[in-house]
Amino acid sequence: MQTALKAEHITVRFGGVVAVNDVSFTLPQGGILGLIGPNGAGKTTLFNAATGFTPMAQGRVAFFGRDVTRQPAYERARQGMGRTFQIERPYESLTVLENALIPAFLHHRRRAQAEKTAMEALEVVGLVDRAHQPASDLNLARLRRLELAKALATKPKVLFLDEIMAGLNPPALAAMIDLLKGLTASGLSILMVEHIMEAIIKLSDHVLVLASGNLIAEGEPQQVIALPQVVEAYLGTDSE
Repeated sequence: MQTALKAEHITVRFGGVVAVNDVSFTLPQGGILGLIGPNGAGKTTLFNAATGFTPMAQGRVAFFGRDVTRQPAYERARQGMGRTFQIERPYESLTVLENALIPAFLHHRRRAQAEKTAMEALEVVGLVDRAHQPASDLNLARLRRLELAKALATKPKVLFLDEIMAGLNPPALAAMIDLLKGLTASGLSILMVEHIMEAIIKLSDHVLVLASGNLIAEGEPQQVIALPQVVEAYLGTDSE
């Protein structure tokens, strides 16, 4: 199986603070890698380092075998790194289609081509019927789907999802899980930061656990979340 993403010895420092300390991982094509840990563990920082949004103190990132360590985020996006953000910020005065259209211009110069790609992305996430409504009309679940559609409109090979399921009610969560499973079935690879363990267990082939910037465990989801060091990282120790 081809390796989609390989990160080696990633270290990120903010002044004297080591936010990510010597973390390595591999994401195979068509796989889902889950990234979990308590708040402040360094998950989003690692995520941002892999996508080029945060500079690294040391480390290497290879994308389908090509070294992209020194490439800026926009170049990595052109090569096929698509991402969502923790807080969705749609252009509320624009339509749903227009929101998906903007990232589609990454690979298309003509509006007709970009609009076709944007509509395809909206169809994948189930928002075609909302295409001509203002983005401000969408509820949380649909806003999350729009965020996903915007990432898909860049034609990614690897999709980076930053807590895209946070706050979803059970039916919306189940629908998002099914949607993401369908994406990987087509060969898309996913790296996701997520706090919802149901999603991690149902989706991830492999899980990394960060705590205070350090990789403290990795492996299959069911096994990893039961490890004492993982339970301690989330819940702390009993002081009595």
